[in-house]
Amino acid sequence: MGVLWKLEPATAAKHRLYQRYLDAWWPILLQTSQRTGFAFPRVTLLDAFAGPGRYEGGEPGSPVFILDRLLHHDAVERMHLSRNRVHLVFIERDPARYEHLVSELVAVFGPLADLPVRVEVRRGEAGKDSLPILTGLGAWGNPILGIFDSWGSVNVPLEVMGRIAHNRSSEVITTFGPNWFSRREELNADILDTVFGGRGFWRPAADEARPDERWRAWLGIYRNALKRAGFGYQLQFQLVPRTGQPLYLVFGTGSPAGLKAMKEAMWKVDDRDGESFRDPRNRGSAVAGQIDLFQMEEAIDPELVELVTQLLWQGDVSVETVGRWLLTETSRWMPTHALRAARLMRQEGSLVVQSPGKLTTKSVVGLPAPVRS
Repeated sequence: MGVLWKLEPATAAKHRLYQRYLDAWWPILLQTSQRTGFAFPRVTLLDAFAGPGRYEGGEPGSPVFILDRLLHHDAVERMHLSRNRVHLVFIERDPARYEHLVSELVAVFGPLADLPVRVEVRRGEAGKDSLPILTGLGAWGNPILGIFDSWGSVNVPLEVMGRIAHNRSSEVITTFGPNWFSRREELNADILDTVFGGRGFWRPAADEARPDERWRAWLGIYRNALKRAGFGYQLQFQLVPRTGQPLYLVFGTGSPAGLKAMKEAMWKVDDRDGESFRDPRNRGSAVAGQIDLFQMEEAIDPELVELVTQLLWQGDVSVETVGRWLLTETSRWMPTHALRAARLMRQEGSLVVQSPGKLTTKSVVGLPAPVRS
């Protein structure tokens, strides 16, 4: 691969997801009020696989659109940007891409030293250099969003994720490239030990014989690794474009609000490229685009039916419990989907209400007896 490369459809969709998420992330952390003042004295975004800043077709890379959307955010006047308070760190290992990134940022934004936020472009390796760079910038103790978005190997040690997980109000996004799961024989076992926390954790995924199940196994194991690292909540999802190969992402956060913000970003991403976000738990029908689940009263997404059914196989639960499970355990479904899903599933006979009275969030629901048997 040269200095620049073609923007793949899945990457373009992923960029729109990042943009939507950051549009919510920045003001939450940076807006101030006369009563409370600064919520956080410093906020740091780390893009650890930054790339050259541009694609072959002229499309902006992540460092360019991240900085551009921050500087031109609708709420920028209320965020009180300053070089001491807002740090953006871009790490790129390849020397030619690093030079191209620096020149691209300067060409678009002018001298980086003149910007109202601090922009650090560093040549280095994500796994080895992320922690020292964050330490040198004084990032610890305040929110960090770490984007570990490599197209190839996932080789960032779990130690890095653990340090960020135990830092105040911090989150990570990790991307697995489209061919990562089929190249497992080429992966260095010692590197996998550092990424997943030990051979005993990742060996079951490496031994998965079914090709169509391999990506699910690896994603599940990495999600569990982020949980062990200290992230209280983790999302895993497959981004499926209309054309080209899918991408696989895992998101770690300590906040239910972070989960909701990421899922809201997914629902807001348009489907002009025909992309969809698929839950690894779903083994049935593919999701038909990012449309409103309930645009049609009589329609219900088959993925949601399958996921709720999987939960109810474990026993009867309240609709409220279904909502909490959808938030914390599925890739894109929200608590607000639980009650409407229960109503529509009851209408089509795939769910029964076990408690008397009107169907509410407090109602206990389960599977019909023939399904249980």
